[in-house]
This record gives sequence, structure tokens and C-alpha cells, in this order.
Amino acid sequence: MGGIAKNEFGRLIEVGGTGDHVHVLVSLRMDLSLATAVRKLKSLSSGWVHATFPDEAAFGWQAGYGAFSVSESNAESVVKYIRNQEKHHERQTFSDEYAALLRKHGIDPEAGRKTD
Repeated sequence: MGGIAKNEFGRLIEVGGTGDHVHVLVSLRMDLSLATAVRKLKSLSSGWVHATFPDEAAFGWQAGYGAFSVSESNAESVVKYIRNQEKHHERQTFSDEYAALLRKHGIDPEAGRKTD
């Protein structure tokens, strides 16, 4: 995924995750939309997995994704967060953390849209 991000999107800052999710921190090229970047990342990485690991024919990404902008001044904190996923999720599951983050920003985790 890191190679794909470097070659396709702009500047790769950090990539990492656990068995059930991945985080990719990149600085996207100005001519590339977020939706296009995510679609390409999922497509190219799935193709690589299927070509490299034939026994993983069932591998596939979920339909959705979450994306958040990060200011340059907070990038190092996000890098540390990505690097410490295993330890971090010993305390809180990814699902619980993601739902809490959405609620914090006024998004209903079940509906996937802003609450009023």
C-alpha cells in the first residue's frame, strides 16, 4: 500500500494498521480527488494481494471508508497514532473508536450523515 500511495497519489507520510483496518496518511496531489485516491488504492492493493497470495482469493475491501483531513501541525501526532495501532486497540476497539469520532463531529455512525 505504501508503494501504491507513493507512486499514485503524491507524498506518502505513513501507512499502517491491524488485521481489520488500515490507515494511510498522504498528501494528495492537487489534481486527485479523495474518492479517486481511495478507489485506486483499494483496487490496486486488492489486485496485488490476489496476484501475490493466490490463497487469498476471498480478500476484498469493505465498500465504504472514512477520510479526515489533518493539518501539517498535527501530522506527527497522526503518524504516532498509526504506528501504535496494536497497542492503542488493546484499550479501545477500532469500531468503538471510529463511532465515537463520528459522533464527536456530529455524524450518526449508523446513518453515516450529519445529525441535526
